[in-house]
Amino acid sequence: MELTRRDAVAALSALGVGGTLAGCVSPPGSEPVDVDRLHETLVAAAEVVYPSEVSGIDPFVAAFLEGRLADRAHVDGLEGAVAELDENAWVWFDEEFAALSIADRDQVLRNVGADEADEDPSGTASERVRYYVVNDLLLALYASPTGGELVGLENPQGHAGGTGSYQRGPNA
Repeated sequence: MELTRRDAVAALSALGVGGTLAGCVSPPGSEPVDVDRLHETLVAAAEVVYPSEVSGIDPFVAAFLEGRLADRAHVDGLEGAVAELDENAWVWFDEEFAALSIADRDQVLRNVGADEADEDPSGTASERVRYYVVNDLLLALYASPTGGELVGLENPQGHAGGTGSYQRGPNA
């Protein structure tokens, strides 16, 4: 199943974030955001947490991230979670998270405890990585029309499917 930018926009709509914000910049007086680092790390994490039958991850994650950049508090939390992943990756593998193999990225996520932690944006490092990286990526996937199909949600919230979609069964 191939994810598209349109899927990302649908997922953002489900969150109440309208459209994408290509070219978005930091507000005056705030620290600049390293969007490339965030993008690379989120794509690398998505390659671990998304089902293997999903393709089109890079443009999907890029479009979803563009929409999330509008919330500076969320971006600050995301930057902290990415720093946690990179720090663990450097300690164990002498590379940043995005440069590792999929197996090593999976190990880093397990090392920080993101596979078992509860999500909490102001909690421990593992809870923040779970909230800002893992759960955000899974929310984006399953709130999108294509990702929703993977779990039998033909029309996720925020995605209008038209009258034909609710008048037939999910396998029609």
